[in-house]
Amino acid sequence: MPYGFVRLATATPDLQVADCAFNAAHIADMAGQAEAAQVQAVCFPELCTTGYTCADLFLQEKLIRDAEQALAEILRRTATLKLVVLVGMPIAYGSRLLNAAVVLHGGEVMGVVPKCYLPNSGEFYERRWFTPGTVCSTPCITFGRFCAPLGTDLLFDVGGRFTFGVELCEDLWAPIPPSSQQALHGAEVLFNLSASNELVGKQAYRRQLVAQQSARCIAAYAYASAGAGESTTDMVFTGNGIIAENGRIVAEAERFSLAPQLTVAEVDVERLRADRRRSSCFACCTPTPNYRRMEIDAPPPAADSFTLTRPVERHPFVPPPDQRDEACHEIFSIQVGGLSKRWRHTQAQHVVLGVSGGLDSTLALLVCAQTCDKLALDLSRIIGVTMPGFGTTPRTHRNAASLMKALGVAQRDIPIRKAALQHFKDIGHDPDLHDITYENTQARERTQVLMDLANQHNGLVVGTGDLSELALGWATYNGDHMSMYAVNSGIPKTLVRHLVAWAAQRLGGAAAATLKDVLATPVSPELLPAAPDGAIAQQTEAIVGPYELHDFFLYYFVRWGFSPEKIAFLANHAFRGAYPPPAIRRGLTVFLRRFFSQQFKRSCMPDGPKVGAINLSPRGDWRMPSDAAPWGL
Repeated sequence: MPYGFVRLATATPDLQVADCAFNAAHIADMAGQAEAAQVQAVCFPELCTTGYTCADLFLQEKLIRDAEQALAEILRRTATLKLVVLVGMPIAYGSRLLNAAVVLHGGEVMGVVPKCYLPNSGEFYERRWFTPGTVCSTPCITFGRFCAPLGTDLLFDVGGRFTFGVELCEDLWAPIPPSSQQALHGAEVLFNLSASNELVGKQAYRRQLVAQQSARCIAAYAYASAGAGESTTDMVFTGNGIIAENGRIVAEAERFSLAPQLTVAEVDVERLRADRRRSSCFACCTPTPNYRRMEIDAPPPAADSFTLTRPVERHPFVPPPDQRDEACHEIFSIQVGGLSKRWRHTQAQHVVLGVSGGLDSTLALLVCAQTCDKLALDLSRIIGVTMPGFGTTPRTHRNAASLMKALGVAQRDIPIRKAALQHFKDIGHDPDLHDITYENTQARERTQVLMDLANQHNGLVVGTGDLSELALGWATYNGDHMSMYAVNSGIPKTLVRHLVAWAAQRLGGAAAATLKDVLATPVSPELLPAAPDGAIAQQTEAIVGPYELHDFFLYYFVRWGFSPEKIAFLANHAFRGAYPPPAIRRGLTVFLRRFFSQQFKRSCMPDGPKVGAINLSPRGDWRMPSDAAPWGL
């Protein structure tokens, strides 16, 4: 599959306890279904060839031989399949019996991984029948007519595309699961063949355990548990299948289903590798020695027929609706915490900021107001300044004034037109020439006003620019690019919008009405004259492209280090029906060109708090030469 995606599956087949022939047929059937779904590796439950609940029947020679015959049948029926199959079975090891996972491909046994930790308390009595895999001292095992590598030290490399490790049920519940060492030795995918019974409250803990182990190992984790076919003499099994990727559950089976279940999901191995490279803790952990690597020559599914089925969020910076209230509160708290410390440290009497009636300055003003509340300061200590220029519209000017009045902050209105015209005259610039000089003169004049007011009132200039503008360089160097503390510098535009909307819900009244109109106003620096009807003429997204696309590109470029081709692939999937592929390609080209060419602005950006996983401060997350050659598609 292209771009590092691997399609995995967990399977819960029809099962009859101690009927190995029945079980083998149904395992082979589900392996065929997984192959049809372009799955590259499918994991079945623990002891699925016999049933986990055979109890003292495990000590019967017939069951052991039947399991070997079942394995032979599974191998025969899956010999022509491309995928890797993992099944659980009891295996005689001399005078001992192992609870083992058997890895199959192309009609061959590629390896046998025994269970390390055998539960022997409560309802579990595995030590009555089985021996821990840690006692295995031979590198290979012969059982029935099979001979294969044996050990808890096996890893499996599938065609150079991904490496996986295997553990069984209780291994995951141990203080140090075998999968931890497997991950340190290079396993990006971890499989668990399990037979975990249901108890009240156990499912939530089990889900958390799977998700946390995938996060701790920076890996994909596929967990396949026994289902309804098991004996219910003393326990109930629900066919629990879970696939997680780096802390997030991406697919899950329906519990208590009486029907067979195949749970399928793609995991992004390239993304896992990128995160491992960034993790200093992962790199510094010392793995135990002597792991063996088994090569599996499995061809990949045809790339031209591959369709990504996992969802790709259009707005990766925006928390999901059920987490939005908590996330927005947390973000405001981080911004307020940062500004509070800086305000107290500088012993400033006031904070000063430009209020334009746009999204970014609105969010910064709300943060300043909450900071006053936190520090028990009067809101008059905030000096909000409107500085109408050649492109300022009545709508934005009115919204800025209305919001400051509703919040109760000190207001100043300082038009900059005369100062800008004088500057044009001083430098010999035609004021009818609406070029970059025309625009930047206004931005720098506004910054000069704010800085000088701060000097006048022993104040601190609060910057309003956001993370998306920093990524695109959509700021005037030494103009709105500069401040004494930039509270929005870690927040992308798509998230700014949600934060302002959240604040509107909480504030209510006149402030909420103003905030709603701010949200409905097109994003613009308002540096070019308005249209004859007074409408905003200079709309940012009409010039550089939609911010939702640029934030998407920013997330996958900086957070994960993906290639432009993979970012385009993901964007086409996420924005299908919203933007055609040529528009996405153009947008990504603009993003890359601007991101590279505008690094010099980020190299000297002001201080500001990191809020999410991405920050572009040269003192924090992002260090890049200002003269790097730009990349393209």
